[in-house]
Amino acid sequence: MLAPSDYLRVLGDAGVTFFTGVPDSLLKEFCACVTMSLKPEDHVIAANEGASVGLAIGHYIGTGSLPLVYLQNSGLGNTVNPLLSLASPEVYGTPMLLMLGWRGEPGKKDEPQHVHQGRVMVKMLEDMDLPVVVLSDDIAEAEAQTKAAAQQARDINGPVALVVKKGTFDKFAAPKAEADLPMGREEAIMAAAETLEDNAAVICTTGMPSRELFEFRARNEAGHHRDFLTVGGMGHSSQIALGLAMAQTDRPVYCFDGDGAALMHMGSMAITGQSGAKNLIHLVFNNGVHGSVGGQPTVGFDIDMPTIATACGYATAQRVTTKEDLQSAIAAARATDGVTFIEVQVRPGNRADIGRPTSTPAQNKIAMMKFLGVE
Repeated sequence: MLAPSDYLRVLGDAGVTFFTGVPDSLLKEFCACVTMSLKPEDHVIAANEGASVGLAIGHYIGTGSLPLVYLQNSGLGNTVNPLLSLASPEVYGTPMLLMLGWRGEPGKKDEPQHVHQGRVMVKMLEDMDLPVVVLSDDIAEAEAQTKAAAQQARDINGPVALVVKKGTFDKFAAPKAEADLPMGREEAIMAAAETLEDNAAVICTTGMPSRELFEFRARNEAGHHRDFLTVGGMGHSSQIALGLAMAQTDRPVYCFDGDGAALMHMGSMAITGQSGAKNLIHLVFNNGVHGSVGGQPTVGFDIDMPTIATACGYATAQRVTTKEDLQSAIAAARATDGVTFIEVQVRPGNRADIGRPTSTPAQNKIAMMKFLGVE
């Protein structure tokens, strides 16, 4: 395995001077090392992977130095446009290294949302004319690969991809994020879910929130037919919820969102706010971190989400931190004529023994559509 600090030194020796990206579970030890080791001006955790490419381009044209963009391969789609229409040697020609965590690697057991992406990732990169290097877990070989990749990026005036398999990086000791708040996210999700109408539909964001909601329903033998667990597609739950709310205007629809997901495609809040939907309540469970992939910080606690929601056109928007205030806010939102927004600030972290959904995504979709009266 590679010691993250050793490999960070390798990248520095190869001429990398700027790091940006969206954290990934396979890269979490490396990401923690970068966060702890670098100055803020040398490292930016971006809203989404495409924005990371933009930051990398800006750094290069301002310094002439090589940037690195890190991401989970599920975020590759967000990078395609800026990579091909901006960074490509056929357009602006911007040298950079991409570091991709290889979720869904063929032959390795992984979650359903990663299998297709993992199978086609290398071919996608090759079809984009990006040189691909599978990073070794031996530091001497990784150093040689990285120096060669950095030089190739400069030679071709474009991006080169470093693909990282599971288990490549060793552990890195980093302090856990903390926040002095009364509720954890799981408690808040339970508090919200237990107040919902029998005919309400829930669109829940990817990662830990969906797992926590699934376990809550299982413990209460309540079934899972009312919940669409958005296991992939980070940042898109709010628009799935809006689409459903517009399709079934007499049904209450709730979006259980996260701060990282909301930030990733924050422009969607403007569309939701201007939609005219009257049956949608958008809750963002904000713990200030990318909790499902290693706990790297977001800017969730640094911005005023309710003010943003109000500016986007939500009928009401508020922030809560306690169970009582959360349940009161949901009750008030139901009585509001228009789409509403509730930010629920919660402590970072989750149970170590949290399970995963036992139904497949296809089964989840079919069960919900039957509940909605579509099938």
